[in-house]
Amino acid sequence: MDIASIRAFLAVADAGSFSAAAERLFLTQPAVSKRVAALETELEARLFDRIGRTVSLTEAGRALLPRARAILVDIEDSVRAITNLSGEVRGTLRFATSHHIGLHRLPPALKAFTRRHPEVRLDIRFMDSEAACLAVEHGELELAIVTLPPQPSPSLALDPVWEDPLGIVVSEDHPLAGRRRTSLTALLRHPAILPATGTYTRQIVEQAFRQAGAPLDVALSTNYLETIRMLVVVGIGWSLLPLTMLDGQLRHLEVRELRLARTLGVVTHRERTLSNAARALCALLHKADAENR
Repeated sequence: MDIASIRAFLAVADAGSFSAAAERLFLTQPAVSKRVAALETELEARLFDRIGRTVSLTEAGRALLPRARAILVDIEDSVRAITNLSGEVRGTLRFATSHHIGLHRLPPALKAFTRRHPEVRLDIRFMDSEAACLAVEHGELELAIVTLPPQPSPSLALDPVWEDPLGIVVSEDHPLAGRRRTSLTALLRHPAILPATGTYTRQIVEQAFRQAGAPLDVALSTNYLETIRMLVVVGIGWSLLPLTMLDGQLRHLEVRELRLARTLGVVTHRERTLSNAARALCALLHKADAENR
């Protein structure tokens, strides 16, 4: 099979449309259609049903999908293994990070990396930690710098880099803002604004509240911590945020029943070979963290 056709097939399957796949691959839509058509001709099977603007996998497409991912991952893994023999740090480093880490943790290491290794082309995807881990598991990304999953897939390897303490925060005019400490009972009289259901941070919060036997009244939820911070500042409710986000517009409340933290770090696939570029970035992340302590 032609590798370019396999890439086109996977891009359409993941994006759900030929136009979106074309943007992802930096190709024209006719070029993507031509590559998928060539693969269908070779396999003598239709891979997608095209009804209007809707594109969905056929039974043959669903059968091919995991095998196509495995083929592409094995090829890229082989290329990395051979390239690593030279000892050079170059090529494309494709990884994901969350918006919060990209803003608050990654810049020092990224600055040092680009200065030391100008021959590396960085392909950085900003996405939720959960989606990033899934992309690493599927072989779409070499690594992810994210919130580490509380219950990771057996195929993923976790490398902790930063401990990220979490704290209860309220606005300056919240009814509890005048207190330094409060009880869990008093806190739960007020609505909460939390990360979306299913996110790793939400899982950590829910587990802690379950252990304390406390029900949660969630007024709003969103994936973006910066958005949560804004909603807290304007007085919609209280939230649990990384203490690195504290400023003059937020008040930190100590709740004796709660001691929460999450771990941020690097997620890789246990069976994949890391490129020299990926190894160099991981080393710089640990070095930057040690220097900032």
